[in-house]
Order: sequence, then structure tokens, then C-alpha cells
Amino acid sequence: MAAPIEERNQDATVYVGGLDEKVTEAIVWELFLQAGPVVNVHMPKDRITGQHQGYGFVEFQTEDDADYAMKIMNMIKLYGKPMRVNKASAHQKQMDIGANIFIGNLDPEVDEKLLFDTFSAFGVILQTPKIMRDPETGNSRGFAFINYASFDASDAAIEAMNGQYLCNRPIQISYAFKKDSKGERHGSAAERLLAAQNPLSQSDRPHQNFAEAPAMPPPPPPPPSMSMSNADAANNAWHDVRAPAAASASVDAVSAASTAAASAPSPHFGGGGEGMRGGPPPRPPMGMWPPPPPPHGYRMGMGGPPPPPPPPMGGMRFPPGGGGGRYPPPPPPPPPMRPPPPPMHQK
Repeated sequence: MAAPIEERNQDATVYVGGLDEKVTEAIVWELFLQAGPVVNVHMPKDRITGQHQGYGFVEFQTEDDADYAMKIMNMIKLYGKPMRVNKASAHQKQMDIGANIFIGNLDPEVDEKLLFDTFSAFGVILQTPKIMRDPETGNSRGFAFINYASFDASDAAIEAMNGQYLCNRPIQISYAFKKDSKGERHGSAAERLLAAQNPLSQSDRPHQNFAEAPAMPPPPPPPPSMSMSNADAANNAWHDVRAPAAASASVDAVSAASTAAASAPSPHFGGGGEGMRGGPPPRPPMGMWPPPPPPHGYRMGMGGPPPPPPPPMGGMRFPPGGGGGRYPPPPPPPPPMRPPPPPMHQK
């Protein structure tokens, strides 16, 4: 399946990293065939053990297929390990301006996807975050590297995330050391000057490696038969077409009628002229219920039936009677008894 490097179409080739030792070229071929027609799969092997070194290259027929594979295959887990899928084009090295940061004290639970989701908020990431792992066990060694497309993004990431907790551990962030240098870090003034003189074009900027669903159009409004009845629709339409002046006039008329009805005396309350006695009460305004009938014995000027009078003196009660609902005065006491006459003396 392998082909010489000089014969490959570098623009249509993707780099696949983070592969488990059980992954074979046939598995990679079948997996990436879901993205497009595959031309070649190459996984470099160790000369002594014959095992692959955890990465490979997949060549497609067109560059569009390679771009699509990056969008849908990056960070997909294969045998429990997330794959890193990047473009393996020749100008990938030219995009590296030196905005490389080092992230230390990582929790073992932190994976590449979590780092990407966290640090992509500060700017464009050129390559998938690289977590250094033990070659035998595959466990994280506690540090990683991220390569940004601009120093503004790397500066913002260092300022905002240094010392912050990520999976219960405070992470340490700084610029990474340069390769083959004596303690010199990235982010120097010379690198920043070169990056300012040669900014990346929009076509060279990589995407965020995750596809986004297109925006869905808003749903159509429900038909009138489902939202309201024909009578309600006609009523609403009549209210909509009325002129504001007519609407305000109708409101004023209803208010005036309510005021007049409230101020007019009613025969039920002992008022009004002779012509109104015994007549029906005035019609209440629209939208109001008629008042309840007055209680029995209700009189004008009183808040309810008259209270009972206090009991008479001496604790004696008399049955009610007479007019006006008052108790009669108690009767006078009986006349005193006369003493009996003296006995007559007999001779």
C-alpha cells in the first residue's frame, strides 16, 4: 500500500497520529475510506520490531477529500485512543511561526480533545495538541504542546490559563523551548518580528478541525385552522383594521355609560323618582356582571342589617315587636300589697 514519498500528492495527504499498536494499514484504509477514495496508506515501521511507530499517512484522490477527512476523523478514538489528523502538505512547516506553548502538570484524565476544546477559544491552532505519552503504556506523561497560528493567541492563552485548574490540577503554561537550542524559548522578539512581516493568508489558516452543521431555516408558521378558529381570526382582523380614533371613541363611550349607570339612583336602594320605582335596574356595561341583590332588611345609609339592641336592665328579655324594630319598655311594677285590716273586737 505504500508509495514513495516523492510520488505522493502532498496536498491530498493527511497525517494520522496517536495510533494504537493494534491498528493496521488495512484498518486505516477501511476507516478513511468513509471520507473519500483512498489512494495510498503508509505507516512507518520500526526496523527491529517491525511494529509501526504510532502514526501514518493517508493519501486521497483529491485535496477536498483530505480536507473532509480532517474534519470528520480528527479526535476519533480507535482502540480507545484519539487519532490526530492533520494536513501533511509541504507548506505546513512554513505556517509554524514559533507560537508554541508548553503545558505542564496535566491530570492523567486530560486528553487531546479536552485540550483542543479548551485552548482553541484563544485562537487558531495549527496542529492537534500533542500530549506526550509513554510509548509502552500509552499513559500521559503529564505535559503537552500546542502550536498557535499567532502570538496574540499564544499570549492570551498563557495569560488566561496559567495556574488555572484543569481536571483538579493547576496547569503551568509557558513558551516551549526551541529544538536544538541552549535553553532558548519560543516567543522571542525575532520570531515576533518575522511573524509580523509574513502574516498567514486566509487560505493558509487551518480550520478548527470540527465540522459545524448548517443553520436550519425557521419553521413555517402554523395554518390559521390550527392556531385559532375562523370566528377568532375574523374578530382579530376586525380589531386590527379599526381606526385608532374609532377604538378610542368606543372606549370613551363605554366609560361614560359606566359612570352614568353608577351615579343614577336605583329603586332597589330606596332612591329615584316615582317613575323609576318598581322598574328594572340599569343594564351593566359590557364585560361586567350585575351586582347581587341587596340582603333582606337592607336600608339606605346602613352597611347591613341593623344590629340587635342591647338587653334590658335586670337581665330580662322581651320578645321583639312594635314598629321600627325596637323593644317596648318594661311594664310598671305591681302596686304594693295593703296590710290586712285589724280584727274586730267582739263584745
